[in-house]
Amino acid sequence: MMDLNTTWFLLLFVLLAGYLILDGFDLGVAVLHLFARNERERRIHLSAVGPVWDGNEVWLLTAGGAMFAAFPVMYATVFSAFYLAFMLLLFALIFRAVSLEFRSQIEHAGWRRFWDGAFGFSSLVTAILLGVVMGNVLRGLPIAADGSLTIAFLALLNPYAILLGALSAAMLVMHGALYLAARTEGDLQQRTAHWASGAWVAFVTLYAAAMVATRFVSPFLFEGVLARPLFWIFVLGWLASVGWIPVMLKAGGFVRAFLLSSGAIASTMGLIAVSLFPRLVPSSVDLEYSLTIYNAASTPRTLTVMFVIVLVGIPAVLAYTAYVYKIFMGKVKLGAEGY
Repeated sequence: MMDLNTTWFLLLFVLLAGYLILDGFDLGVAVLHLFARNERERRIHLSAVGPVWDGNEVWLLTAGGAMFAAFPVMYATVFSAFYLAFMLLLFALIFRAVSLEFRSQIEHAGWRRFWDGAFGFSSLVTAILLGVVMGNVLRGLPIAADGSLTIAFLALLNPYAILLGALSAAMLVMHGALYLAARTEGDLQQRTAHWASGAWVAFVTLYAAAMVATRFVSPFLFEGVLARPLFWIFVLGWLASVGWIPVMLKAGGFVRAFLLSSGAIASTMGLIAVSLFPRLVPSSVDLEYSLTIYNAASTPRTLTVMFVIVLVGIPAVLAYTAYVYKIFMGKVKLGAEGY
């Protein structure tokens, strides 16, 4: 029978997957924004994500809140270890938000070029840092027997983490390109679909490389996973989702391709969760020192009270998200107002 600790573990990964699916395409579109040919295309990019980006980031805040409430020891340990990385991530997120709001406030080409560049590069940095953080977690952090953790910032930029950062960027660029192809028409749609195909190749290639690297860097992640039914469900989901994306692209089914990309992201996060469970943060010193869903969790009373709040809050977030996307669905149409 699944206990509250396991439930919160699954919920945390559901929230992270939701963030990557929703805010992930924002990040991907922003990276492609760097390659826009003219002002009209740049406005289309911004209008495609402008009405929804801030709502998408709610999922990241919710995931952080869930981590703090359910696994405070993990929250404290991870945030202290990744302090500089998270500060860079925070500044990147701030620049991304400011760029969206500031770039059209002054009618000057140089002003807009600066904020367009800030929008694209800050989003690229965010996409890479998300993968770097996950790569270090999967690799394991030097957690001592007393739970203390000391690690230099440069040590976080190890080859395995950088590989995961590149994988994350490729995945989100693919996801964003598919979203943009579904929201645009004509020549821009065809060029965006071409970008999506290239990003798909990069994603699959880097994913295969990451799997091989993980087998050598973190062999403990493969222990016992074959006996877990969820592992096979996520494997089949990943293969089906990723395998059908090129088919849908060729057929012009961009909305379906985007949904398949969402399935690929969800399956990827599912595989990570299954591989880590019951660990939250493995220790590279000794796996016995790892933070788990039990030794890093809040009290049962806290988990229970927070779970009741989640039962009310998550449906509200889902309803809000569905409502907003229903309003802004369809092709992007430029008007006198807007970005």
